[in-house]
Amino acid sequence: MAALLLNPVCLRTRIPSSETPAATSNPTLSLASFPNFVHYGLVGCIRKALKKPRLRASSSIQPEMEIHCIDSSTTFQSESYFLFRQIGLSDKETAALFEKSPVLETASPELLKNRIISLQSAGIIDFALCRLIIKCPVVLVAEEVATFVEFLVECLEGILPGKLERLLLTTEPRHFVDFAKKVELLLDRGIPREELAPLLNRINLRAFCYRTVEDVRNTLFFLKSYGIGTDWIVRRPMLLALDLNTQLVPRVAVFTELGGREKATELLSKFPPVLAYTDEHLQTHIEFWRSIGLTDEQLFNIASIYPNVFSVGKDNKLKPRVEFLKQCGLTTEEIYKFLTRAPLFLSLSWKDNLSKKLGLLVKLGYEHGTKELTWALGAVTRTSCLNMQLVIGLFLSYGLSTEDILAMSMKHPPVLHYNYVSLESKMEYLIEGIGRDVGELLAFPAFLGYRLDERIKHRYEAKKDTRGEGMSLIKLLSVSNERFANKTKSSLSTEC
Repeated sequence: MAALLLNPVCLRTRIPSSETPAATSNPTLSLASFPNFVHYGLVGCIRKALKKPRLRASSSIQPEMEIHCIDSSTTFQSESYFLFRQIGLSDKETAALFEKSPVLETASPELLKNRIISLQSAGIIDFALCRLIIKCPVVLVAEEVATFVEFLVECLEGILPGKLERLLLTTEPRHFVDFAKKVELLLDRGIPREELAPLLNRINLRAFCYRTVEDVRNTLFFLKSYGIGTDWIVRRPMLLALDLNTQLVPRVAVFTELGGREKATELLSKFPPVLAYTDEHLQTHIEFWRSIGLTDEQLFNIASIYPNVFSVGKDNKLKPRVEFLKQCGLTTEEIYKFLTRAPLFLSLSWKDNLSKKLGLLVKLGYEHGTKELTWALGAVTRTSCLNMQLVIGLFLSYGLSTEDILAMSMKHPPVLHYNYVSLESKMEYLIEGIGRDVGELLAFPAFLGYRLDERIKHRYEAKKDTRGEGMSLIKLLSVSNERFANKTKSSLSTEC
């Protein structure tokens, strides 16, 4: 580490112009330059210095200038005093610092200097460094802090300085003792070294420091037993900050009671962030769904499809959305089926998303308060309002009427959420590549849901010579890949 540089200061000493150092622009003298400094009675001498009038140094030291730093009957210089002055503390702040923490007076200047350099190497510099020392001077003398900061500098580069400063201000030094062991434990469990600093930057470091090595080990083992590996811990570091006994165990118990250990493991391994919600929050949501008639199995199925169901506000979204479905005539069983197909209906913004889509559907001819409107709305939850408008505009540009689009949508609801660009390519191939009329889409709108190259073109080219160009598109595309392949092999064998 680079040596801390100090300004040269003297007591009633004339500095010849030829020897005047450029103290204000490039201080290069260190404590070693003043071997005769005597350290005693620091607080008392600083108080005397504050009561004496002093000459302020100008922006550049002039030749033959007499600098009065401390006017005392006893000739002395305190290395520690000038050390704090060098990093930016004022005389008053320095005096208050030693008065607040007498332990600093007995600490060697070399120790204080090394601790300051260590903090600077960790990224805490300038005003942040002064603020930390004034508010929490113990960081300069506590061995636990020194070991902790040294570990960060040498082995765990990347902790945000602001986060580190807050941690040092709010955490007792004794809680830093096993920090290195806990980090080593994370490495042993498979977390990449390069991911450690970003991971720790995203969690409550204070909570992590307060936990014992055994706590961290048990937490990692518990999460792994439910299929939550290190990959999820890297993606969702908050899992590490959860207390095992008071947070993780009760929350996992909610899901095991709801769907059993096997299903709970499947859900949690798929979406462990659901554990961020308290067990009280989860229970409140479960009770709501039970109140409308859903069974625990049905609710678990919805949660497996859309784990974010527990993040949706119960009063501002869940209740009014379910009430809307009821007003449209859906039974409890139909609500369940609807939510397994369109779970996003629960969380999308009503004002900015769903209401606009409802408006477009009504313009097409859907009636308010009907089941048909509900199913159509569910089908377009996965697309944007803009794409939906472009799809309707595309159909109209090919000569289809709003009545035609309504009929297609009622027969095959997903037709309105297909990608606009993909639809345009398929319609061009239908008309120009196959030579069919756009009206065929009214009888078989699902044509637009098949992949163009892998299914439509491939099958049409494979069969057009044997079946002719007027073959049924429904029979061509609706059969499974296995059955289609078997029929193709049979045709080739017959020809041979």
